[in-house]
Amino acid sequence: MKKNLVLLTLACLTLLFNTLQAQNFTEFKGKIVSESSGKSLPLADIVIKNTNISTVSNSDGEFALKVPNTDLDKSIIVTYLGYKKTEILLSKLKKQNAKIKLPEAATVLAQVDVNAPADAKSLVKKALKLKGENYHNSKTIMTAFYRETIRKRNKNASLSEAVLKIYKQPYVSNKKDAITLVKSRKNTNYSRLDTIALKLQGGPFSALYTDVMKYPRFIFTENNLSSYEFSFKQSTQVNNKLVYVVDFKQKLGIKEPMYYGQLYIDADTYAVTNAVYNLNVSNRDLASELFVRKKPVNAKVFPTEAAYRVNYRVKNGKWYYGYSNILLSFKVKWSNRLFNSRYTLQSEMAITDWEPTNTEFVNRPKNRLKYNIILTDETSGFADPKFWGEYNIIEPEKSIESAIKKISKKLKKTKA
Repeated sequence: MKKNLVLLTLACLTLLFNTLQAQNFTEFKGKIVSESSGKSLPLADIVIKNTNISTVSNSDGEFALKVPNTDLDKSIIVTYLGYKKTEILLSKLKKQNAKIKLPEAATVLAQVDVNAPADAKSLVKKALKLKGENYHNSKTIMTAFYRETIRKRNKNASLSEAVLKIYKQPYVSNKKDAITLVKSRKNTNYSRLDTIALKLQGGPFSALYTDVMKYPRFIFTENNLSSYEFSFKQSTQVNNKLVYVVDFKQKLGIKEPMYYGQLYIDADTYAVTNAVYNLNVSNRDLASELFVRKKPVNAKVFPTEAAYRVNYRVKNGKWYYGYSNILLSFKVKWSNRLFNSRYTLQSEMAITDWEPTNTEFVNRPKNRLKYNIILTDETSGFADPKFWGEYNIIEPEKSIESAIKKISKKLKKTKA
């Protein structure tokens, strides 16, 4: 009798907690589209004005934003590269199926291109040199949502999601950022992975290291800048401000895998606002060494694509890491099989909230993750679905949403 009473009390407390939690925020769902063409705008930044709360639209332009009820009188600000910054009062935004149309930025860029520095390489060096002035230089604790999927051909083989705390060091500091795991969930179909014990370099730290302003050494160093060719492309806009677009690629004759892509640099402050780049994987053996941690002896594994993206956000004139995305494609050649296997690993991480801190434990927080962590190794199952409550996460794409529903059904059957 006493045991049943305790269980009943716990159940009531859980229900009360979930009810209170649901009352603490309001969720808005919708889609970001181009005003002129109606096309979806993926990876648009959505920030609650005068707060550090934010999210990012998914690859279909869809978003979900959980707003504390104390902030419902505020506006959201939506930004997207090449489009005008748009501000909307939450009181005028539909809670479901909202459609936010962004107008394209006017093409008044000719004068900027005329006034652009003649030497693109010097501009990049200047941007790297000015990171102490342009980026946050206080210690911060960031809340982040992280998602990682592994696909075999076009089918999901593994899905992992997590809420993380990132202990971000100042941009001028050489100290590495730290990460702790708040909560995670996963599902892995090992039959689709062929139980090959293939382990790829990945995880939250790989997403964090795309922050080229905090970790320029992974792409640009004083020693390798001369190995790149830099040139200007047509300028564009971000946050209603004009930016230079610098194209870079490794010079011919260099065998070492290097990067190619674009840097978006603010025309006034020389801050890097976005970076989109790829690793040159034409040298299969050298490129493979960068990613593959473990593989079967009867298989050759090499990358066919390695694409990266990082977006920065600005507050009070200072920029900070806001979102990154990594897409890695691999081919596995088997010595005893007729057909090859193709795998795709995609990970993304979005900062959904942050606050400055002066606490010393930011340097070495308890239970911090190891730098070479693979999320699927740290996550036990796709459980505790109600946990995600008021945490902002990226709206799932249809395939991931479908996978989550299937996993939930399996859990229900198991419990029954």
